[in-house]
Amino acid sequence: MVATVTKATARFYSTRIDLPQAVRSQVVAILNQTLAASLDLKTQLKQAHWNVKGKDFFQLHELFDEMAGEIEEYVDMVAERVTALGSTALGTARIAAESSILPEYPLDAVEGDEHITALAERYAAYGKHLRDSIDQTDAAGDADTADLYTEISRTIDKRLWFLEAHLVTKADLV
Repeated sequence: MVATVTKATARFYSTRIDLPQAVRSQVVAILNQTLAASLDLKTQLKQAHWNVKGKDFFQLHELFDEMAGEIEEYVDMVAERVTALGSTALGTARIAAESSILPEYPLDAVEGDEHITALAERYAAYGKHLRDSIDQTDAAGDADTADLYTEISRTIDKRLWFLEAHLVTKADLV
């Protein structure tokens, strides 16, 4: 997966970090793509949190809010890694909307299962992006950023499992 180039461009500053400029440029492009997707995922989780209805309302309302809080932590980690590499974190809502890898959230979702399905699809896509980014940043020579991606990936996979567990029926068992 290649990072999407947006109209916004990351500016670089002088730094004493020992990664070459070419590596930092490549990694920052990947990180800013992740920043956009992370911000988008957080707002989609809040959309589900605000609008879920049905018999499991309270549990899902709380779960979606907790998950949005986790993503907010990752937004900050990713943005701070960009700046630690001597660049500019591109984290406005407009940039996120333009650059996110995630599809738009279905605004007609009402019941818990509709929201869970929509979020599971987005978590799966986000998780794939993270794993691709682990490989790309490691191949570029930035083990620290690859490690950051690994940390985030573990939680995303766990949350995808939580979401999918809500959707399993006896017919799904093999």
